[in-house]
Amino acid sequence: MVVASAPGKVYLFGEHAVVYGEPAVPCAIERRATVTVERRADGKLKVHASDLTLDGFTVEYDDDADARPDVDVADSLIDAAVGYVNGAIEQARDAAGAPEVGFDITVESDIPLGAGLGSSAAVVVAGIAAGTRELGVDLPTEEIADRAYRVEYDVQDGQASRADTFCSAVGGAVRVEGDDCRSIEGVGNLPFVIGYDGGAGDTGQLVAGVRSLRDRYEFAADTVETIGDIVRRGEGVLAEGDLEELGGLMDFNHGLLSALGVSSRSLDAMVWAAREADAYGAKLTGAGGGGCIVALDESRSARTALEYTPDCEAAFRAELDAEGVRIEST
Repeated sequence: MVVASAPGKVYLFGEHAVVYGEPAVPCAIERRATVTVERRADGKLKVHASDLTLDGFTVEYDDDADARPDVDVADSLIDAAVGYVNGAIEQARDAAGAPEVGFDITVESDIPLGAGLGSSAAVVVAGIAAGTRELGVDLPTEEIADRAYRVEYDVQDGQASRADTFCSAVGGAVRVEGDDCRSIEGVGNLPFVIGYDGGAGDTGQLVAGVRSLRDRYEFAADTVETIGDIVRRGEGVLAEGDLEELGGLMDFNHGLLSALGVSSRSLDAMVWAAREADAYGAKLTGAGGGGCIVALDESRSARTALEYTPDCEAAFRAELDAEGVRIEST
């Protein structure tokens, strides 16, 4: 039996634009998905998934079962979650040259599902690491990231970027531009505060919506390119550790994402609550449509303000996690 974990992430800048080859800067946070894998003698696959939202639920199924999990979660999220786990196991089987091997798998996560914190990437990265190690294969981190990206690419119908999976695999702050993925060295702690509205956006639908706008309107394409310009500016500011300037760029990025139609009333309410509590800056993180916002605030003010915001179901601090995927036990 092998247990592996991988961190979630927030986007400092660049979500959605990264799909079109613009750079993005995601940062790993100290909230993790943990995957336990144990080989089965009968060749079957059984998955136990729990705590995939802040409230948690449990799903059990066999890979040859027709029945759908009986849980109060959107079908699209369940389909995606099952797809990510199955994809991770298929990658582990492929890496080990063992296509018929069976597994018992347990997934535990304190990352809200579909909320913009990289839950799927963390589960896939940890699943591949645990599955391959259980089969006696120790993959390099970069290969885990690449295989995890292939899973997300398939599940998201070719609309995924390498940002989430690379960040989860290597940890820390990273820069992703197309296939060019690298760690950003020398980044100090970033005082992240997360607000969660209890919901989740449909990533595929939101990405498709941006694509439609970009194809239809030249100014929408310009907006996507401007997000890339913010990222390039933000890289230098991040290296300098200027939180006030970083926050201002985050505010600008959120406004552009809102213009592209991927924000929501609840996300905007949380962003403004954090800003009015004197956070350096705040923006949605991830695909949008619901889920989480991230603010920069060294004090407790933004978190307190979010806790009293009707649209916010939970607020918590999440430090930068310098470590990526790791084996917890064997």
